[in-house]
Amino acid sequence: MSETELKQGIREHLGQFSLHVLLVFATGLTIGSERAVVPVLGRDVLGVESLFVIGSFVVSFGIVKSILNLYAGKWGEEYGRKPVLVLGWATALPLPVILIFAPSWAWITVGNVLLGVNQALTWSMAINAKIDLAGPDQRGLAVGIDEAFGYSGVAVGAWVTGLIAGQWNLRPEPFYFLAVVVVLAFLISIFLITETLQFAQAEGDDDHHDANLPFVAVLERATYGDRTLFAAAQAGHIENFVDTLFWIAVPLYLTSRGLGIEAVGVVVGVHSAMYFLQIGTGGLADRIGRRPPVIVGMFLAGGGVLGMALVDGYLPWAVLAAVSGLGMALLYPNLMTVPSDAAHPTWRSAGMGVYRMWRDSGYAVGAILIGLSMELIGAEAAFYMTAVLMFLSGAIVYVWMEETHPDFGTHEPPVPATEPAAAAVPED
Repeated sequence: MSETELKQGIREHLGQFSLHVLLVFATGLTIGSERAVVPVLGRDVLGVESLFVIGSFVVSFGIVKSILNLYAGKWGEEYGRKPVLVLGWATALPLPVILIFAPSWAWITVGNVLLGVNQALTWSMAINAKIDLAGPDQRGLAVGIDEAFGYSGVAVGAWVTGLIAGQWNLRPEPFYFLAVVVVLAFLISIFLITETLQFAQAEGDDDHHDANLPFVAVLERATYGDRTLFAAAQAGHIENFVDTLFWIAVPLYLTSRGLGIEAVGVVVGVHSAMYFLQIGTGGLADRIGRRPPVIVGMFLAGGGVLGMALVDGYLPWAVLAAVSGLGMALLYPNLMTVPSDAAHPTWRSAGMGVYRMWRDSGYAVGAILIGLSMELIGAEAAFYMTAVLMFLSGAIVYVWMEETHPDFGTHEPPVPATEPAAAAVPED
């Protein structure tokens, strides 16, 4: 492939970039189709009385997605983005069937294992492909577009399935919609998507001391070896408590307060719809840096969650759901851009995988803590706990996370990963 063909830029690769935007929207639709309907399905159709047990389906999702995120990045470096993407959509094909015919909650939990695999592989490859195509000058914008359309898909999925459930039944009708989404995305991945790994390979200097880190070294660097990356990882872990809250606690809490399932779908959808602003917040971070929007977003999202437990009524709940969604739009793409900035192109996908592992393990930990809070104390306790943890995590970001923007950042790797003269020997 010639140098001209390897030129990066969203405009230069608008066709493939747009297809990946469409696919990440489908990824959001897939998970969004569960947001408003499935927790209520467990309580009202399958007869699950324990709020902690209802939360178990998010635990299985979070564990699987976090582990697969780690390896998705590694596999994306070894085998290319497209094969991993196709595999991710293949694993989602049985999901609508399971949700339609599941005779017990255990089957829903098993189905969410497949959902975790799907979300890890498809979303990881969608975002890495966009970064490959966009190049370093548009990295924040690429991540912002990815997350904006992905979470717009979550919002639309929650709204559509809530509307369908309100007009017909909690099942099977909402999951016919899900089946159409999964099949179309699978076919697009096979027949229309082309490989993008070569762009990342051409971007990096393999002779740089930080190039070609072994996988274990990447895991160590992105977890605890770099204070900035640790701050980003813990913030990503905690901010997913907010997403988990809107998946488990918000539908159950609002329906228990007398709100209908269609209105619940709107409230959950409004929160996720605010993520569309990531197109602007990702581009903003390309101009002012990653750190300011992350810090503001952590406190704004926590404040919106706290407010939802202190008010009553459809409109106040919707407004505060939007406030928390705005906070997430500020922090979400820019936290993800931090490891992208800090990683050498030869291990960027793996470094992003480590960050996404720690971030999405927040689904599992959050589901356990939120479920226990609701079970042992009350629904409001889950909102208070999530808000407090967001404030504490935001404080850690403020103290420890340096700016990683390549033009005016202050962050540098703590030590060279290898000695140039002996590149195979890691330095202690």
